[in-house]
Amino acid sequence: MKKKFLVIAAIAVIACKGNDEAPVTEGMETDSTLVDEAVAMLEPTQAVVLTVEEANKLAQLPLNCINVEYPNKLNQTLSGAGDIGEPKELHPAFYGCFDWHSSVHAHWSLVSLLRKFPEMKKAEEIRETLKNSLTAENIRQEVKYFSREQEGSFERTYGWAWILKLAEELHTWEDPLAVELRENLQPLTDLMVQKFKEFLPKLNYSIRVGEHTNTAFALALAHDYAATTGAEDLRLLIEKRAKDYYLNDDNCPIEWEPGGFDFLSPCLAEVDIMRRVLPKKTFNLWMKDFLPQLQSKDFAMEVAEVSDRTDGKLVHLDGLNFSRAWVFYGLANQYPEQYGHLRTLANEHVAYSFPNLVGDSYEGGHWLGSFALYAIQESNKKM
Repeated sequence: MKKKFLVIAAIAVIACKGNDEAPVTEGMETDSTLVDEAVAMLEPTQAVVLTVEEANKLAQLPLNCINVEYPNKLNQTLSGAGDIGEPKELHPAFYGCFDWHSSVHAHWSLVSLLRKFPEMKKAEEIRETLKNSLTAENIRQEVKYFSREQEGSFERTYGWAWILKLAEELHTWEDPLAVELRENLQPLTDLMVQKFKEFLPKLNYSIRVGEHTNTAFALALAHDYAATTGAEDLRLLIEKRAKDYYLNDDNCPIEWEPGGFDFLSPCLAEVDIMRRVLPKKTFNLWMKDFLPQLQSKDFAMEVAEVSDRTDGKLVHLDGLNFSRAWVFYGLANQYPEQYGHLRTLANEHVAYSFPNLVGDSYEGGHWLGSFALYAIQESNKKM
């Protein structure tokens, strides 16, 4: 079954290279030459290489949605009729891409791609889009929204974490535009830091699900921000709470995964934060209790199958493939002697879902590109 998925994925990549406009489906007819080429391409599976051509393709996904106001999922809690408004009025910076958090990580994708590939064809369009969106006034309005009586927990903690990921990316980009955007975003960045500081001490129990409220995922992104920017108070708080939540965990039932709507692995999300906060010896001891099977060279995990990519919940499983991959890449990069073999497994997960970004419906296209980009970045990261 796994081999069939990989062949289909490779065929999709090859077909896309030949015709960027043509949608590719799993039911397409292929001749034996194309199948042979697909098998040769993916055995052993290779990581996706982020070239400037691929960057231009990935950039088109956020560009296609960042200024699209409808359809829109506002996730509001209304105190009265006066709270109702058009998405662009309520969220002048992050109104597109169907929901607030998807808009935030769409902005992150554009910044990340432009930082790495300043020569890309869409560079000027991206710069203009970012400049028009992340204005000081727009960010002031975003901050103001959180002061509403019923919205103090808005986007807790997933959207909070992606704001910090965006801020981290701007912090590491040496460009005059980055300085301008970072300063504009700073009030919202500061608010998210404060929200984490207020919320984590009150959160007695970690939230262990495969969707937005997963605590470990948010802690990992927030920890990266804190480590990169020198926010020591936040970093130390995250490290303390991660140990409080997860240090005594063992025998995570990864065989129970995935849930039908998961885009995160509850077990692997814990691994991702704990590899950040524990020293090597302690982490190795923790892993022997938590997920000892990952050290086996024979460890296998089938890719998550997506039955209907027009269903906004079922397509989450493509995101799960990418998020599993970035955890496997992170482990392989940080501890190659114990976990280097997981790189092949990560490549297989990316190979299944990556071709489906081309011509994808809006249900996945408004967010999956960010997950794919994050996974690809982790595959090339040097520790």
